[in-house]
Amino acid sequence: MDSSLPVLLDVSHSVSSENSEVERPLGNTELSYFLPSRASGVNDMYLHLGFVAPEHVVLRARVRLVWAILRIRHPLLASKVLMQGYDDVRFVFTPPQSPEDALVDADYNLEYRSSTKDELIDSYLNGSRTLSSDRLSYLIVSQGGTSLPSPPLTPRSTSPFDERESPSYNHDIMICAAHFLGDGMALHQFANDFFGLLGSEKTIAELEAQLKEELSSRWGTDSTRTAALPNALEDSFTVRPSKLRNAAEKVDFQLSQQKLVGGHSFRRQTKQPRHTIVPTVSYDPEQTKSILKRCKTHGVSVSAAIFAACNIAWAKMCTEKQDLSMMMYSALNLRPYFTVKPVNDSYWFLAIGYFNVILPTFIPRSIDLSSVFWHRARVAKEQCTQAAKNRMIVSRSLLMAEERGQRARLWAKEDDERERGTFVLPPPAPPVPAADTALRTPSAALIGLSLLGNLDGIYKHGAFPTIQLHTLTTGSRQRSGGMLLFGYTFAGKLWVSLGYDINGFDKAMVEQFWGNVLQTMDELLLK
Repeated sequence: MDSSLPVLLDVSHSVSSENSEVERPLGNTELSYFLPSRASGVNDMYLHLGFVAPEHVVLRARVRLVWAILRIRHPLLASKVLMQGYDDVRFVFTPPQSPEDALVDADYNLEYRSSTKDELIDSYLNGSRTLSSDRLSYLIVSQGGTSLPSPPLTPRSTSPFDERESPSYNHDIMICAAHFLGDGMALHQFANDFFGLLGSEKTIAELEAQLKEELSSRWGTDSTRTAALPNALEDSFTVRPSKLRNAAEKVDFQLSQQKLVGGHSFRRQTKQPRHTIVPTVSYDPEQTKSILKRCKTHGVSVSAAIFAACNIAWAKMCTEKQDLSMMMYSALNLRPYFTVKPVNDSYWFLAIGYFNVILPTFIPRSIDLSSVFWHRARVAKEQCTQAAKNRMIVSRSLLMAEERGQRARLWAKEDDERERGTFVLPPPAPPVPAADTALRTPSAALIGLSLLGNLDGIYKHGAFPTIQLHTLTTGSRQRSGGMLLFGYTFAGKLWVSLGYDINGFDKAMVEQFWGNVLQTMDELLLK
């Protein structure tokens, strides 16, 4: 490995000292992720990718340059967070004053290890926190584990060395970023751009020139761009002030929340510290094609089928409260609804809302299981479509963001006071009338699903022919008792994984559920 110091460039180009800092306050959605992350990195994201490539492609000098270019292009990655109060939290970005400064910053946030995929993920999820308020992103490269040449080594020629003919090896890379910086869409688009530059035919000198150009055009003295960070989610919509409209939107939001009925959850236990594991299953390309074809025949997506698989898996093991529905939550990409043109063209920002899929818990004995499964997959598809096409999606998302932000501030203040030993219990709330209590329905979600769809539509594998991506795993550091199921297609294969705190739940119950999910998929999607 090349672990040399940053490459020295011509520093005659510089950034205006007048624009030494660019900042903006965090929006409610960002704040709802930032405040809980301060103690132990809850929700810090990671994206692991395993790939085969010639060794020269992942030399530190090259990786550092690509990392530096993209950190200039996406300034939140290289920003810091300054918190002066629960209502005063800001992103602060200091543009590098020269290409050399950009390389020093990139190198400081780049690490080479000799670890396997599982070691990388376990260390990130269960070890000390990698990120902080001063380090919002980090890149880890490893040649450990299965560093075997592929294809096999051939006898060396006496002709001059040609990098294009050098043997390829297995490598692992892990992109780490705080969740309040962005979401899965940003993370995967970034990985594609990263490999596009890394696997390009550009030489080190050409990448150096690109770094210089990117810095000059975006943050230099002659730049025609406005020095600004990407907008917060809440600033990406055109909102016309109207008391009547605001009142109607609040009523709609409350009514929509009242429809969220879910009466099922996993039994929890908190005897030991959090320890996240991520069991992962992949289906080979032929199996994946069969699953996709079967879903298409029944008029649903794989994502809808996975909702149904979780529903059937839980229903098979449910012995109580079968009259109550089972609720699952998921994230919704809000970028298509933006109405404000951004000043910065970076896609690294947080733009998610939330929706729920609610399905019956019982399985009718009079109908065969396959029919029940495909019917519920269609119901899940319909609910997903209704959530995405609802004309109140923007107002509901903004009101939910406001509620989450307020809740995060209150909990953060309480956490800080408990840590300082100054917390005082609030006075007890007045008793709720029995009539009101009787009308309330439970709204517990069993599990969250992150269904990323066909990632091969994002990763342009043909754009970096020297790199063969073969494995993808993603997730985040969890709070105690956290659980999230992932589903996506990548490298022609369907992948399903369950990230959860093994010490936070009844172990047998979670293992039975996971086994039921896989069994349901094998029996109803593959056969």
